[in-house]
Amino acid sequence: MSLEEKEKYARHAREVWDGYLSSGAAPNPKPRKQTKLVTRCSPGRLFKVLQRLTPEQKEAVKSMGFGSLLGLRCRTLRRSLCLWLLERFDTTNCSLEICNVDVPLTPNDVEMVLGLSASGKEVVNSGPEDMISDLRNSYNAINHGISVRLLEEQLATAESGDDFKRSFVLYVLGTLLCPTARLDVSPSFLHFLTNMDLVHQYNWGKFLLDRLVREVLRFHQGKQRTVGGCLLFLQLFYYENISLEGSSAPVPTIVPYLFSWGEEEIAEREKREKELGGYGSGELASKKKCHHMEFPEYRDHPDGPLITTEISRIGHGPLRPESNEEDIRGFPRNRTVLSGDVDLVVESIEAPCRNKEYGCNETVDCMTSNDHEVTCIYSPCVCPFQDCNYVGPFEQLALHFSSKHWDSGRQFKYNHPLAISLQMDEQFLVLQAEEDGVLFLLNKGTETNGNTVMITCIGPNSSKEGFIYEIVSCRGRSSLRLKSVAENFPGRMEDFPPVDFLLIPFNFLVSSRELNVDICIWNSTEHNVDCS
Repeated sequence: MSLEEKEKYARHAREVWDGYLSSGAAPNPKPRKQTKLVTRCSPGRLFKVLQRLTPEQKEAVKSMGFGSLLGLRCRTLRRSLCLWLLERFDTTNCSLEICNVDVPLTPNDVEMVLGLSASGKEVVNSGPEDMISDLRNSYNAINHGISVRLLEEQLATAESGDDFKRSFVLYVLGTLLCPTARLDVSPSFLHFLTNMDLVHQYNWGKFLLDRLVREVLRFHQGKQRTVGGCLLFLQLFYYENISLEGSSAPVPTIVPYLFSWGEEEIAEREKREKELGGYGSGELASKKKCHHMEFPEYRDHPDGPLITTEISRIGHGPLRPESNEEDIRGFPRNRTVLSGDVDLVVESIEAPCRNKEYGCNETVDCMTSNDHEVTCIYSPCVCPFQDCNYVGPFEQLALHFSSKHWDSGRQFKYNHPLAISLQMDEQFLVLQAEEDGVLFLLNKGTETNGNTVMITCIGPNSSKEGFIYEIVSCRGRSSLRLKSVAENFPGRMEDFPPVDFLLIPFNFLVSSRELNVDICIWNSTEHNVDCS
């Protein structure tokens, strides 16, 4: 059969499949109210890969227009929020119904949130199969998709040429920008990755939205339980566009929004959402998002986020906010922002660290870098108990727990084994070190074939203290053991964070269905253990 005939049948098959996906409601879907979100969108997985990139590889990432992703700080999705947003996602109009208003989603929103281009060539993931046959062979994807684990192995090398670039884009697409219900990455993406010199010319904003709409539609129709698409985009879009303060004053905005949201900021925002009664309790932000303005620098220099403020008018000639001299001093300066044919030369903003209320006295230059706020030791931590509203500095968390929840956890000593039993309905146990009061969480999850357990430390991401832990589970003469590093998180994660865990089969449970484990935690600074 000739290539032309093969292409004719392949085109027909794609049309039939696309027609199925875009058809009306699935025939007789099972009525269900999904209360738990299942997704392959994993910012934490990408975050780990980004931390290992060499300077040369980071430059290669920037050259493709993905430099903004190097500023990723969020490691976990708030799945309850994402599920809430999915229920309000209108796939016909590509909009969200929030606060009784239909809020449209556009490629420009993707650019503002993630820093990806919202203009350029359309991304087309189809074409003759013989054009990508060699690439499929190189990824061992002849009869199946491209393995995410294989991509991780390839990205761990020091190479930064076209092979690295191609693997990086595939990995980003499969773990963050447009994951599907599958565990692998679609080989069809190779069609637009044959020439890596063209990648920066594509309209990634439109591609991301198109894939998101398709995946959400399939979820709404009951054709799949796992939700595909970039749910991180929806989460950050909500945070930036729904104000909880009720203020109409212009608010300085870091562009892209991706730079503004780390684990501490998200934990604090979620705490505030709960205090106000749940998602949707705020109001649409009144600040202008400046979608028509171009910010070419953040794709090449992710360490220097841009800041915009609401501007009363944009026209030819000198540009000034219509306010007094005091307002002008708060306007961003020392950077040229292009909008149409207007050039604006402005200077930098200096502002107190966002953790000032928790004891930090540093002043940061918002135009150069947000490194200080990423590493600030005064970043707030959250009490792990859901019915407690405490948010405060790390040093005060131990005192709060000892005085308010002294009977709700277990104390232990470093370098001393501790036997623990968890009931079936216990999802976590708070552990407090007798020596310094540091809090840890023994987290328990449930999978189809057993329980997952891990230990995390409640503390700011910037904490220089490191802790090693070991979990042992025994049954007769059999034993399971995990030794790993206790990662720092500012509170209890709603979902399992992307760290090592021990899977304990159900047949290891005792007759009362309790999970018995022995744990031991070491302070690495005292025992000269490298936690890096």
